[in-house]
Amino acid sequence: MRKLSNEDSSRFARHLSLAEIGKKGQEKLKNARVLVIGAGGLGSPLLIYLAAAGIGTIGIVDDDVVSLSNLQRQILYTTAEVGLKKVTLASQKLSALYPEIEIQLFDLRLNEENAEEIFKKYDVIADCTDNYKTRALIGKFATKLGKPLAFASVLNYEGQVSVFNYQGGPAFNDLYPNIPKDGIYKENEIGLLGVLPGITGTLQANEIIKIITGYGEVISGKLLVFNIQENRFNLFKI
Repeated sequence: MRKLSNEDSSRFARHLSLAEIGKKGQEKLKNARVLVIGAGGLGSPLLIYLAAAGIGTIGIVDDDVVSLSNLQRQILYTTAEVGLKKVTLASQKLSALYPEIEIQLFDLRLNEENAEEIFKKYDVIADCTDNYKTRALIGKFATKLGKPLAFASVLNYEGQVSVFNYQGGPAFNDLYPNIPKDGIYKENEIGLLGVLPGITGTLQANEIIKIITGYGEVISGKLLVFNIQENRFNLFKI
């Protein structure tokens, strides 16, 4: 059990002042292990806020490098870092934000052979991917291992957030029993307002903090769908 350091007490003072989190909740965050799959548009804000919140161990799965077209929404990276590995850059920046964090890097493409072994090591799985095939794979192994799965997706002006496998709640397969086929598009052919992944990934981070600390109501058994063009938020029961 990792205890809060003196520096932690200062760093997380605003959390410690919240009755719903306090010292006990902050220690839960420090001892939590979260796996984030995808360090792009959704993964960038999610990783930043998980590190800032004091998550003790974060695993990052991504085999991509930074491209210029990423920078419109992937706020972890800069122009000077185009062509460099995302997992390496993310690790450096999260450690700079919270030096006591342990970052575990998986510079690979998730598949049927490696998913289960990787997932076993973590308390919560976060899906920040952008295709149905990988989402179905994540949902399959998260359900098999009984791991809470924080799900998010974005397109154009619309975001979706939900949590699966939480305290007996629905699984990913309950929302998508038949996985849609992914279209074949070049990245720049898909419209996406840059701030949308920021909003969605931040909501996803909030759900993970809820799962770990027990504060608030987790979006389990429901799907939050919102449109930032129309300022419309809807919560659907699964």
